[in-house]
Amino acid sequence: MRQWHVLRRLEASRGATLQDLVDGLPADFSRHARTLRRDLEALELLFPIVTERVNGQTRWRLMDGFRRVPPLSFSATEVMALVLGRELLQPLAGTQVEVAVDSALAKITSALPPPGLDFVRRMQEYFSVGLGPHKAYGQHRQLLERLGRVIAERRTVQMRYYLASRQRVARREVDPYHLWFATGALYLIAYCHLRRDVRMFAVERIRSLTVTAHAFQLPLGFDAEAYVEDALVVMRGNLIEVELAFDRPTAAWARDRIWHPSQRLVHGRDGLRMALRVADTGELTGWILSFGRGVRVIRPVALRERVRREALALARR
Repeated sequence: MRQWHVLRRLEASRGATLQDLVDGLPADFSRHARTLRRDLEALELLFPIVTERVNGQTRWRLMDGFRRVPPLSFSATEVMALVLGRELLQPLAGTQVEVAVDSALAKITSALPPPGLDFVRRMQEYFSVGLGPHKAYGQHRQLLERLGRVIAERRTVQMRYYLASRQRVARREVDPYHLWFATGALYLIAYCHLRRDVRMFAVERIRSLTVTAHAFQLPLGFDAEAYVEDALVVMRGNLIEVELAFDRPTAAWARDRIWHPSQRLVHGRDGLRMALRVADTGELTGWILSFGRGVRVIRPVALRERVRREALALARR
């Protein structure tokens, strides 16, 4: 995120001096000249940045003709896909990502002839993207920028975190590895020094964040996607082999979706059998109950009993 801010200053026609870059950074970013020089060196590997001496000062700027990405040709369907897909970013409304995307889409749509723009608008009247339940992160804009920075710089952080299950705020020292967006919410995957294990933290429950001077090394071979692949939704737990039987009416609904990458389906006259290897969590129990009486747990027995007890408790209440 710091390099993003630097690049924005270099896009100006006059470019920027080192002091300009320092003064233009938000207050919570590192403002050391040495750090900014490293940022410039990193950006020079990606973009044509030139240096000039003006009135005895060194200025950096993007090469003439490159302050804007070279003209791109979008087909009508590509423009429509971008405009319609904009709705997928609703949870990030108010963040830097949304600002940049809105600016880009405004430029793209302005290049369309009036009939084409009218066609895109009409299309929005009969096609839209629904995200379902999701969280909004506009009020967490600064927190997201800081998390992006500490993940890139591999800095240990201390945070005050709200524990929903205990309804209290606790202090945690963590090494932030990765930000993961799933089911309409953002999660920080980080190594927790207290638990001595990699855990997930809901971003909106982070009450405060303090960056320490301690650097950390990402474990060799750590893969965020592999870390979460066993979860049915987001909760992780012990892996179990599950087999479910769906009656015919429910099977028509259950078979049309990929509920988990491990699922295997067997179709029969009386319905559908589904086998999957997944984390044993409350999410799994709730998901099975969402099918109502149209599903039976074949195995494991412990899961079948847990679902039975929960259904009875629901009936009593």
